Amino acid sequence: MTEPSPPRRRIRAFDWSTASIAVLAIAAAAFVYARDGQAHFLTIFNEDLWLLADVLPKVVAGCLIAVFLTILMPREMAARWVGAESGFTGLVIAAGLGAIMPGGPFTIYPIAGGFMAMGADGGAVVTFLTSWTLLGFTRAVVWEMAFFGAHFVLWRIVLSLLLPFVAGLLARYAIRTFALKLGDDR
Repeated sequence: MTEPSPPRRRIRAFDWSTASIAVLAIAAAAFVYARDGQAHFLTIFNEDLWLLADVLPKVVAGCLIAVFLTILMPREMAARWVGAESGFTGLVIAAGLGAIMPGGPFTIYPIAGGFMAMGADGGAVVTFLTSWTLLGFTRAVVWEMAFFGAHFVLWRIVLSLLLPFVAGLLARYAIRTFALKLGDDR
């Protein structure tokens, strides 16, 4: 008999974090306009539009990868492998995935969000992201070895090896502690 799939997270109509960033961006734009004038403001705004044009396809691709991942992988499998009940094994799987996952933040963060949507717990997602940041195989081979050499990269990876697990365990502890304080049964 199969286990019921984990409940989906509710999507809120209003997001305070997005609103806060929007307010800060508008305030910064108004400050630059007042301090430096319209010409400088328009130059910066034009450069930002070009940056948006460069970044937007990457973000869309990362989001599509995450959506396809949530469709292709059964929620029960994700919850079993990296869910709250997966224990330390789930953190090992998440660390392994993070270490071998290619791509930049525009693809990795949507994939991490996709894992959360599929039932991965916060500790596994933190382990995944920390492992990608500290142990990323692709970045180590392509960039770091070319500049620093294999000896340096090997020592950096060895010294960083436990940090994703520490971060994941701390995230699990923090999430459980705050969930208990808020009366959440998850």
